[in-house]
Amino acid sequence: MPKFIFVTGGVVSSVGKGITTAALGRILKSRNVSVSIQKLDPYLNVDPGTMSPYQHGEVFVTRDGAETDLDLGHYERFIDEELTRDSSVTTGQIYQTVIAKERKGEFLGGTIQAIPHVTNEIKARVRHIAKTTGCDVLIVEVGGTVGDIEGQPFLEAIRQIRREEPHGHTLNIHVTFLPHVGSTNELKTKPTQHSVRELRSMGIQPDIILCRADHEVTADIRRKIALFCDVEERGVISLPTMDSIYEVPIVLEDEGLGDYVIELLGLTHAAPRDLAPWRAMVDRMRNPAGRVRIAVVGKYVELHDAYLSIKEALIHAGIAHGVAVDIDWVQSERLEQEPAASVLEGVDGVLVCPGFGGRGIEGKIDAARYAREHRVPYLGVCLGMQMMVIEYARNVLGLQGANSTEVDPHTPHPVISLLSEQQGVEDLGGTMRLGGYPCVLVPGTKAAAAYGEHEVVERHRHRWEFNNAYRQQLHAAGLIASGTSPDGSLVEISEVVDHPFMMGSQFHPEFRSRPDRPQPMFHAFVGAARDLRITREAGVLGEGAREGEGGPTKARRRVAAGPVAGA
Repeated sequence: MPKFIFVTGGVVSSVGKGITTAALGRILKSRNVSVSIQKLDPYLNVDPGTMSPYQHGEVFVTRDGAETDLDLGHYERFIDEELTRDSSVTTGQIYQTVIAKERKGEFLGGTIQAIPHVTNEIKARVRHIAKTTGCDVLIVEVGGTVGDIEGQPFLEAIRQIRREEPHGHTLNIHVTFLPHVGSTNELKTKPTQHSVRELRSMGIQPDIILCRADHEVTADIRRKIALFCDVEERGVISLPTMDSIYEVPIVLEDEGLGDYVIELLGLTHAAPRDLAPWRAMVDRMRNPAGRVRIAVVGKYVELHDAYLSIKEALIHAGIAHGVAVDIDWVQSERLEQEPAASVLEGVDGVLVCPGFGGRGIEGKIDAARYAREHRVPYLGVCLGMQMMVIEYARNVLGLQGANSTEVDPHTPHPVISLLSEQQGVEDLGGTMRLGGYPCVLVPGTKAAAAYGEHEVVERHRHRWEFNNAYRQQLHAAGLIASGTSPDGSLVEISEVVDHPFMMGSQFHPEFRSRPDRPQPMFHAFVGAARDLRITREAGVLGEGAREGEGGPTKARRRVAAGPVAGA
């Protein structure tokens, strides 16, 4: 029988439940306990697919085509398992299902109520994924904060599951925040006490309290929380703010979380602690041999979570190459107002992000042109590939006005056009090309060299594609299709032949990257950026030596420095 861990949050939102859940999954998996994870989101949207990134961060896509909360990306990266649409449950999905059943008459004419009909549907979703995955432990994160009115049905469903399951088959972890009062230089526990009281009023007693804090949580503070919240002292665990999210499993394991969870759930088959490979990975990340500077060009760069998986994939590739990746977050509209050469000067790589709509498009095209003309490594993701194609059509083939029909329906040269299957589609939610599709790699190309495989499966989220009417023309000019659908009808990867590294993919490679196994395209891209940095520094050092300066020249210092936003 599977066992259940429910993770709730209190005091403030964005307290770190998602990272905590993912980290716990990694801890248990390292101890030979099979794990699956599910997210319960209280919003009424069926999924986040139509939400603005400013509202919800990136939309993560599972292999089976579900548009989900970004926390599922954390789950996959930490436990190294491909999740499915069953791992993402929203209030919108629950009510949609209950109402559909009512319309079919499945409730025998009864009055439909939150209890039992809504809570029964929630419980059914939880038990279904536990059964179908066959996991030892299902970790269920409840979105939002205890006390939110929209989260009450989920908490009630959890209360019922805890009541229905045998003793010792469930536990609740409550993640709270301890604010620091500067005037008295102390951490305050009262908000945590109130949060736990609110949770207990819903019939749920936490077994473990994780205390997020920016300052040290002393033994006295832990004892106080244990006393007033009726939790064992071992169950009050400090979760300090770390430099990297990948340090969290190590901190929690060292704090005793794994031992205590295994004891409470009676997981007698669990192996001893073994985070050695993870610790080695984190150690490589903490001690890079060098640095590279990557310009990430997008429309939503003010909110870094809008490109969370891209940021993490760059970090993963940097770890593999022994370099830290410093990110310049570049608003694409800025490149429409300032010359790309002044904004992008000195970067070791340019990555153009996905997105929808016409805002900032010309800036992305200018970024692609700068990378091509200055021979700077370039990686285009989804829309970023399309911008690379448009730039090449305009400035190499001379097709004036070349564009995407998404931006200009009347363009004389629609090098990017709507997928045939999207013609006539009016509903926006869940109607794109979504999920994993096979891609066949062309031998002898940089894409094939990066993957080292003949065929791969990558995840898509798009409506527009490379227009095959221009395929031969672009191929003859040096922009080739290096990855296609198995029947050759869809271009999945494009690359510029006579460029050190200029590649774009119609799919989203970032979704498959792992901290200890970077996605191949990101790995190759960061490797090319590292090589450019080495070449630049070697050239400038050589010039300095000839000039008798005996050290880095002013030019080298300019390349190596510059304002960057941390990755």
